[in-house]
Amino acid sequence: MQNLTKLMTYLLPIAVFVLTLTKVSTCLAAPNDDQVPNLVGTWAGENKTYSEKKGYSNWIKTVVISEQKGRLFKGQFTYSDGTKHFFGVIYPDNSTFTWVSVDSKGYNQGRIHSKDNISACYTESGADATVGCAELTKKNQ
Repeated sequence: MQNLTKLMTYLLPIAVFVLTLTKVSTCLAAPNDDQVPNLVGTWAGENKTYSEKKGYSNWIKTVVISEQKGRLFKGQFTYSDGTKHFFGVIYPDNSTFTWVSVDSKGYNQGRIHSKDNISACYTESGADATVGCAELTKKNQ
């Protein structure tokens, strides 16, 4: 019995250490691709922007994400100057994304808040410097 007590005294801290390492590695593991949020659908909400040329403006922005393959997606939105086609990527944290357009000088950085709510903020520097953000809600499909 005394040998069993010594053995338990020796093994118990090792077992606790191994279990702790297992829990920590599980928490730190990167999300799987099967956990990548699906952004396909129509998103709408108020867009608030500012530029030196146009000043402050608010307008309803509708974004249609038409296709997604893993972390990569593409879509379009219509605004006062026409329609922009874009393509983007969801980062491995599964909550941030960026999209770009061939005919644009800026970047749209976004955050996924839930399966039905995202925010998308545009920044462009230079002569046409502009900033703006939209809180977008997924419309029922």
